[in-house]
Amino acid sequence: MLIYNSLLTSQLLTNHMNFKTTLISVLFITLSIPINAQEVPLQKTSLVGNRIVEFIPKGFDKSKTPSLILASEPKSKGKVPLDWTLIPEFRFQNNKAGAVLKLQGNISLYGGGEVTGPLLRNGQSIKLWNTDTGAYSVEGGKRLYQTHPWVMGVRPDGSAFGIIFDSTWKAELITNSDQIIYNSEGALFRVYIIDRESPQEIIKGLSELTGTIKLPPRWALGYHQCRFSYDSEKRVMEIADTFREKKIPCDVIWMDIDYMQGYRVFTFDSIRFSNPKRLNDNLHKKGFRAVYMIDPGVKVDKDYDVYQSGSQNSVWVLKNNGEEYHGKVWPGDCVFPDFTDPKTRNWWGGLYKDFLNTGIDGVWNDMNEPAVNDNDFPEDKRLGTMPYDTPHKGGGNLPQGPHLLYHNAYGRLMVEASYNGILKTNPAKRPFLLTRSNLLGGQRYAATWTGDNYAGWDHLKLSVPMSLTLGLSGQPFNGPDIGGFLGNTDGDLWANWLSFGAFMPFARGHACAGTNDKEPWAYGAAIEKTSRIALERRYRLLPYLYTLFYESSKTGLPVMAPVFFADIKNLSLRAEEQAFLLGENLLVVPSFAKDPKLPSGIWEELNLIEGEQNDNYQAKLKIKGGSIIPAGIVIQNAGENSFDPLSLYVCLNEKNTAKGELYLDAGDGFGFEKGDYTLITFAAERKNDTVLVKVAKTEGKRNSSDEIQKINVSLLLNGKIYIGSGTLKEGITITLK
Repeated sequence: MLIYNSLLTSQLLTNHMNFKTTLISVLFITLSIPINAQEVPLQKTSLVGNRIVEFIPKGFDKSKTPSLILASEPKSKGKVPLDWTLIPEFRFQNNKAGAVLKLQGNISLYGGGEVTGPLLRNGQSIKLWNTDTGAYSVEGGKRLYQTHPWVMGVRPDGSAFGIIFDSTWKAELITNSDQIIYNSEGALFRVYIIDRESPQEIIKGLSELTGTIKLPPRWALGYHQCRFSYDSEKRVMEIADTFREKKIPCDVIWMDIDYMQGYRVFTFDSIRFSNPKRLNDNLHKKGFRAVYMIDPGVKVDKDYDVYQSGSQNSVWVLKNNGEEYHGKVWPGDCVFPDFTDPKTRNWWGGLYKDFLNTGIDGVWNDMNEPAVNDNDFPEDKRLGTMPYDTPHKGGGNLPQGPHLLYHNAYGRLMVEASYNGILKTNPAKRPFLLTRSNLLGGQRYAATWTGDNYAGWDHLKLSVPMSLTLGLSGQPFNGPDIGGFLGNTDGDLWANWLSFGAFMPFARGHACAGTNDKEPWAYGAAIEKTSRIALERRYRLLPYLYTLFYESSKTGLPVMAPVFFADIKNLSLRAEEQAFLLGENLLVVPSFAKDPKLPSGIWEELNLIEGEQNDNYQAKLKIKGGSIIPAGIVIQNAGENSFDPLSLYVCLNEKNTAKGELYLDAGDGFGFEKGDYTLITFAAERKNDTVLVKVAKTEGKRNSSDEIQKINVSLLLNGKIYIGSGTLKEGITITLK
């Protein structure tokens, strides 16, 4: 059964007298550490939430392994449940802590955050060391930009468990079918284990520990267009004007590093971007938002005010001899803020004031692993970042420690500083921040994308399980570079990618310098039409998407979910990674999908835009029986009124009922926190040959009747569509004859 140390026996043995043999036994032992390594007894075991248990090994020291994952320090809420079986045992040798989770039974494993490979993580491994890895090429894709020391296991009966290894030390995570192995290169760490009745409840438990995303501004859910780089103010406006002339919906234009003066962060090129306020004002007039990149590397230049200010405030990472650490990035020799110091984070946040006052709407933190170009070093000396023993000063609740401890948290600390600075500058607006590097829990501050992918079919297909896995690891606001960042993209690849990428939580087209144009009109009239249809479908679904993001900000549940969430006991769905769910009620089947495993039951095909049925590129949409999907009209940007009229797509279940929700607020700002929102629950019920659709419940103080004047209802039943219309107050009756 289980192997107990003496403390564990005295504390918990009584609780395990009636263990069911079908439950999972858990044992932590490292593979990298010899089997005869020192076994570390448990110091403390506490219930810290609903079926969430904290395990602290003897010798654990916060000054060696501080938590940068948890949203707050957990508090004990009682004794460990009597039926608890997931009990860790810690091992330690040569200043390295490691763990093995031995499994019994047919357990489906998921998680690990930003990973390549399949959705089902049985038999996989990743290196937890944030790395700049173009085309996922480093170590065969085993090492990417983010660290999520998290695994979720789902049992055949649908019950599930999740494990957080609360450590930022360099590590390896191996998820074999018979054991989960965690090997750290640092000190002892705490473990948090959640054991509940479903994977959905496990994700909620993860969010209870690590926090949820903040509700983004509504415009952030629109389509984003980016390139490395749109090289001038003139070119940016050409892109914006083309979107509007061609009536292709888009909300955001992005500025990559070439807007800067010599790649100096918080500056603007004096010739090509000489008047950023004018540019941003012109974008705003056309219904666009502007997002600009900011990297952590600051050019070493005594005449550069950011470098001067940072030096005066002693914010830079220093070497062991007290000299500034210099590493080469885009501007050449750079210094790096030591974000472990609260003073540094406050200083960095303050830099955004003048920057954002030019009318910038959002910020993109890139290269924040931190990445360093050391290609001129001998091959055996290349780290891609600062040396492991480089000290970080710490401060507040963070101790002094080496880069080996803080590297995986560097991006997380940077986005915390950026988020707080953006919010302080514009306290009436919701910050939008995108980051390349992050840590489990960093979803509290920033959205993410899946990094510098490649324009190829393998990466197109990989983008689905990568985004799903991020959603299962606490980061619902994510998506790939649609079309592929590196390499040239042809029209066929673009059309296939955009047609399902339009339904991913974060929808952005992006392209690297030196590659071909990757805008929706770049591939001829036919692909342009396909692109327009795909984006019009997304924009019609903005009311539904925004509602999902609101729910995710409350619960942590993924916006984009694996198909097995529709039937957690159906083992045939566990590995499906082509099709995916949006929320609980909408199934997306990309055109590339070959024989996808789909959930049984009632799923009616949903069509939103004229011409989509005859376009072979478009993903199939299916609405679940028992659901009501709110949709708006086709708009060109999220600032336009989407609800004139509101459409409700209704699909009855076997009991001839359906329900759904619509969340409304101002689209930005924080009035919703004071009640300026409406959450409408719709209900439908069939009686004989009529179906009544009505408002069942409302929450919030916002008067939705100002925005919703009329409702059109489409009832999808047995492949047929029945139409009705009416108002919120009166309800809508549909006759089936």
